[in-house]
Amino acid sequence: MARIAGVDLPRNKQMGIALTYIYGIGRKTAVDILQKAKLPVDLNSDKASEDDLARIREVLEREYKVEGDLRRDISMNIKRLMDLGCYRGIRHRKGLPVRGQRTHTNARTRKGPRKGSIKRK
Repeated sequence: MARIAGVDLPRNKQMGIALTYIYGIGRKTAVDILQKAKLPVDLNSDKASEDDLARIREVLEREYKVEGDLRRDISMNIKRLMDLGCYRGIRHRKGLPVRGQRTHTNARTRKGPRKGSIKRK
C-alpha cells in the first residue's frame, strides 16, 4: 500500500484518482502532479514503484500545501477573521452561514438541528 503525505492511498485505483484521497488535492491537481512527476495518469496505485512514489512526494513537498499544513493555514485564517471581529469572523463565531446565505429557512447544516418550542397546555 502506497503512503504519501501521511495518507494510505487506496489499492487498485488509477493514481489520478488515488491522489485525491489526500486533503487539498482534487482531480485537476492530481493530474498536474503526475505530469510534473513525468508519470502516466492511468498508472495503477498497486503497480507504482518506490521511485514513482518518491517523485510524487518530491513534487508535493516542493509545490503544494496538503494535509496538516493546509488544515493549519485554513484554521489560522478563520481564527484571524474571528480575532479581527469582522462580519465573516462574527458569523464564524456564531456558527451561522458566512457567505450571505439566508437563515430564515434552511442553513440547518451550519446552525445544527432545530430547537423545538416548548408546548404549554
